[in-house]
Amino acid sequence: MGKAYALLGLAFIVVFGGAYLLWERAHAPTLEKVNPTTPMSLTLASSAFAHNGSIPSQYTCDGENTLPPLSITDVPEGTVSLVLVMDDPDIPEEIKTANNILKFNHFAVYNIPPDTTDITADSIPGTPALNTRGEEGYTGPCPPPEYEPKEHRYIFRLYAIEGTLSFEHTPTLDEVETAAKGQIIEQAELIGRYERTNE
Repeated sequence: MGKAYALLGLAFIVVFGGAYLLWERAHAPTLEKVNPTTPMSLTLASSAFAHNGSIPSQYTCDGENTLPPLSITDVPEGTVSLVLVMDDPDIPEEIKTANNILKFNHFAVYNIPPDTTDITADSIPGTPALNTRGEEGYTGPCPPPEYEPKEHRYIFRLYAIEGTLSFEHTPTLDEVETAAKGQIIEQAELIGRYERTNE
């Protein structure tokens, strides 16, 4: 009889003990799985046009010919300076041959502080380089309407580099990119398009 009570007591402990453990597990706070931190990607964007969208005429030779507003986010750790360039690879073959060029360089600036988040026509940080016209600063889209393709791509490239650049003379866009090539940590691209509606 005593053994029966002992077994009954043991069964009671097992049943209620197991039930208690199940209750505890059900009411324990849920811990969210923490995913490993994904590296941030350097981003270049504009409030004036979307990636692969049309550049408003005010930023071209048909308008005010000023640099469109640009924003920079997620500059990677270790960046010492930024480089920003813009060129047009869609110039007509006739112009390429006549001027012995493969593209038209519209804008280049280097040694931009890494904490820069916004670049506007009124506030361009860094040191300007030469465009294809041999001038410092920005010259806007101006695709000649008498040639194909009538719509051109204008490619903005942003480089985060691990140093600063130094030149004995004012460099061209191509010289800036060549000098930055071995120091690039990360890069971003923004493409705008433009077709002239009036000749």
